[in-house]
Amino acid sequence: MAVRPGLWPVLLGIVLASWLRGSGAQQSATVANPVPNPVPGSNPDLLPHFLVEPEDVYIVKNKPVLLVCKAMPATQIFFKCNGEWVRQVDHVIERSTDGTSGLPAMEVRINVSRQQVEKVFGLEEYWCQCVAWSSSGTTKSQKAYIRIAYLRKNFEQEPLAKEVSLEQGIVLPCRPPEGIPPAEVEWLRNEDPVDPSLDPNVYITREHSLVVRQARLADTANYTCVAKNIVARRRSTSAAVVVYVNGGWSTWTEWSVCSASCGRGWQKRSRSCTNPAPLNGGAFCEGQNVQKTACATLCPVDGSWSPWSKWSACGLDCTHWRSRECSDPAPRNGGEECRGTDLDTRNCTSDLCVHTASGPEDVALYVGLIAVAVCLLLLLLVLILVYCRKKEGLDSDVADSSILTSGFQPVSIKPSKADNPHLLTIQPDLSTTTTTYQGSLCPRQDGPSPKFQLTNGHLLSPLGGGRHTLHHSSPTSEAEDFVSRLSTQNYFRSLPRGTSNMAYGTFNFLGGRLMIPNTGISLLIPPDAIPRGKIYEIYLTLHRPEDVRLPLAGCQTLLSPIVSCGPPGVLLTRPVILAMDHCGEPSPESWSLRLKKQSCEGSWEDVLHLGEEAPSHLYYCQLEAGACYVFTEQLGRFALVGEALSVAAAKRLKVLLFAPVACTSLEYNIRVYCLHDTHDALKEVVQLEKQLGGQLIQEPRVLHFKDSYHNLRLSIHDVPSSLWKSKLLVSYQEIPFYHIWNGTQQYLHCTFTLERVSPSTSDLACKVWVWQVEGDGQSFNINFNITKDTRFAELLALESEGGVPALVGPSAFKIPFLIRQKIITSLDPPCSRGADWRTLAQKLHLDSHLSFFASKPSPTAMILNLWEARHFPSGNLSQLAAAVAGLGQPDAGLFTVSEAEC
Repeated sequence: MAVRPGLWPVLLGIVLASWLRGSGAQQSATVANPVPNPVPGSNPDLLPHFLVEPEDVYIVKNKPVLLVCKAMPATQIFFKCNGEWVRQVDHVIERSTDGTSGLPAMEVRINVSRQQVEKVFGLEEYWCQCVAWSSSGTTKSQKAYIRIAYLRKNFEQEPLAKEVSLEQGIVLPCRPPEGIPPAEVEWLRNEDPVDPSLDPNVYITREHSLVVRQARLADTANYTCVAKNIVARRRSTSAAVVVYVNGGWSTWTEWSVCSASCGRGWQKRSRSCTNPAPLNGGAFCEGQNVQKTACATLCPVDGSWSPWSKWSACGLDCTHWRSRECSDPAPRNGGEECRGTDLDTRNCTSDLCVHTASGPEDVALYVGLIAVAVCLLLLLLVLILVYCRKKEGLDSDVADSSILTSGFQPVSIKPSKADNPHLLTIQPDLSTTTTTYQGSLCPRQDGPSPKFQLTNGHLLSPLGGGRHTLHHSSPTSEAEDFVSRLSTQNYFRSLPRGTSNMAYGTFNFLGGRLMIPNTGISLLIPPDAIPRGKIYEIYLTLHRPEDVRLPLAGCQTLLSPIVSCGPPGVLLTRPVILAMDHCGEPSPESWSLRLKKQSCEGSWEDVLHLGEEAPSHLYYCQLEAGACYVFTEQLGRFALVGEALSVAAAKRLKVLLFAPVACTSLEYNIRVYCLHDTHDALKEVVQLEKQLGGQLIQEPRVLHFKDSYHNLRLSIHDVPSSLWKSKLLVSYQEIPFYHIWNGTQQYLHCTFTLERVSPSTSDLACKVWVWQVEGDGQSFNINFNITKDTRFAELLALESEGGVPALVGPSAFKIPFLIRQKIITSLDPPCSRGADWRTLAQKLHLDSHLSFFASKPSPTAMILNLWEARHFPSGNLSQLAAAVAGLGQPDAGLFTVSEAEC
């Protein structure tokens, strides 16, 4: 049935109203390719068909998405989302006419926001589709799904670090974070993308795991899994993969020739762990690198004559003869034939032959022999006389230099253990002669005369086994005799009179170490610092500041103990390292630090301004938080002095509270010490309190005393009046600023005197305050029983450092000598890959001193010497080994010593 043209608008309005009411449109909501419902009698070719249909899209963050629909022929197009019509005002409509067919076309756009999608989130997916009308009917587009894109932060599975052997397979799993759309995964090797198309040894599985078919050394790297989608990009934790190589033995060398050319001996062969050499922590070869076996060689036997036969009868020619044979033994195995003749003929006498027994030639021979014997005897007497005179001269020379030699044998306050006899031994250098330092303690400044005199001869008698032993003597008598004689010199009149603040020993080219126990003061003498062939007697002493006149100017203050090492003027070929504590809080903005050295005339000179060191300078200093390490090629007396540049400059003071161990009277004294935060100052206070019978009653505290010209105040509070009363007549005691700041007194103290109300009172509870006016302060809460509380007594128990004050030779160093030489040989030469001493300095946090190390013949030796000075005796040699091994040097056996080398 044909429809009149005038009825089409009416029918179109009825259909549209029906869609808007949702009566007849619900049944086609989920159809992918909707079948239009044509108007009866209409032309199917004029139904709308879509030129552009909406597509699936993701909402990123809060940005709305745009959906586009275009159909022809079309008189109306509307979007329908999740079964509901989109409002007409939300549509953007563009109408056009197709130039070829003349049919009407329409394009519609809508925006979908994140809020619209979130309304139905979790119930069903959000979708939209277009519905287009024409005069022939309606057509529906495909559904477009709108999803909110995201990518979670945490990986469901991250790759883990692995150590694998060479040619072993590697699997690094990676499960990316949950996300929409699903994340794409890529791998990074040392931040460079891994491309399986370029490397057939690598592939990535569907589960995103990275697989290396056969591990190579080049596969040692940090691997990172990267997940990304349109929202974000996430990185996993990097997994360090180390491909190690276990060491393998090379083939055995040929057997060496037998060590004995005659009889039983031994021969050896060797192999090396270089096929391949262990790398990246791989296991070293198991087994021996040297094999020995016994061998025997037939000894050649030289021929020897048998006894002569009897003389024959005298012949008519007045001769007779005798014979012998080369048969006692006969020569064999290549031995030599007998020398001489096997027949001897001489003249004989008989009735018919008369022969003179001796002639003038025999007399001359006897006279010559007697003359030679007399000459040899006279020569021997002359040599004996010369030797005796030289011995007397040598004895007198040693006696003249006794000011340096008599008291410097290594002495231990604790006796050495019987099972460790090598602590004080020196391996002699048999290739050189021994000389001893003699002469004046200070070099003369007024002429070109030599600084010291050398005398040939051994000071130490050779003992069995090729070792020289430094015998112990009485520590007290020897030290007192040494100090008394040494103090007669002008330069050393201020040497301490006790032995607890002194160490001394005899050293040669092997080096060693001197330590003053419980003071933090030591002197490291590296190997080859003393020239080969010389033996020096070296001492190390700690001075009380009040015994040495150290002039300080302006805002200068003493930050370290005053330390002497000597004797001055000795020749050193390498810098020694003097270690001592300091109490400064160093910072370039607050302090100007200088190293002072006393000259032989007694004046003090600035030999080093820290921070302005020249690499070629005779002195250098490594300054740390509580200690300084001074490199010096000249021995003498040193001190570290600081000059405050601002009021922020501060010294560390240690505050200690002591009280009597036993109280027999009603009075009870609390002594408060304020001392430099150094081991030597603490040692002196502890020794003083031991003499006074005191005990520590609170844990020590550190107070920062600033250069603010304000005094230090001390007070006691909250004393229970029913049990105790204070005898302090003022509210606080005060220590003047300059008494603390100049540093000439290592410790100062105040005493608070309390009185018990009853002799039975034993519990004490109070507070002690120590503070700088307008500065730092500390508060001590005292609560203990004065008769039996000793809980803090163990805090200040002095322990011996290293066992003995003097260590000679290899026992003075943590690093074995052969390993030290291997490290130096390996790291001194420059390396293009950077695996040299510079990298070692960076790993040990010493890279600020590269210019100083570079100025020395062996920079690596300087670094190892500083490590020895900083870490003895409790240094961790494994950490140093790891730092050296991490340089990537090809010499993997750097920390191994073979049996043959030992």
